[in-house]
Amino acid sequence: MRIEEETQALAARIRAVLAAAFGGGNEADLVERLRADGLVRLALVALEDGEAEDGEVVGHVVFSDLAVEVDGRKVDAVALAPVAVRPDRQRRGTGAALIRAGLERLRRDGCEAVVVLGHPRYYPRFGFSPALARKLAAPFAGDAFMALELAEGALAGAAGSVRYPDAFGIAG
Repeated sequence: MRIEEETQALAARIRAVLAAAFGGGNEADLVERLRADGLVRLALVALEDGEAEDGEVVGHVVFSDLAVEVDGRKVDAVALAPVAVRPDRQRRGTGAALIRAGLERLRRDGCEAVVVLGHPRYYPRFGFSPALARKLAAPFAGDAFMALELAEGALAGAAGSVRYPDAFGIAG
């Protein structure tokens, strides 16, 4: 398995993976809206067998620009959503490999923080913390709403906020 940046040539195969993983087209539509709005900071694919254009897409992850402020200071942040693995390839570490590769790349490129709404027993293995996200006013709350600092102290402060772009279809 190889992890590479997505290309336009893989769009239809990525859409198929998203639809299969989530049982419908909502997440694929989200990814298309994020792309159309120019908000995708990083999108990676997991490929098996062959060259990038011929490889079999078995997973995909998107990190998109997200408006985050803490104590009135803008934080260079992204949302992790969605991450998808073809159902017949799940539970083999593909999703984890995509997330780790994305976080490493984002850290290297100077991104300060990542926010995710996801399973509270899955994402902490990557360093995501619901406690870190609690100070962020957002349309979400609870243990499924988590944050990760890629730069130490990026989310330090008393209170902050997260504003999701229109592409997510979330009020607030």
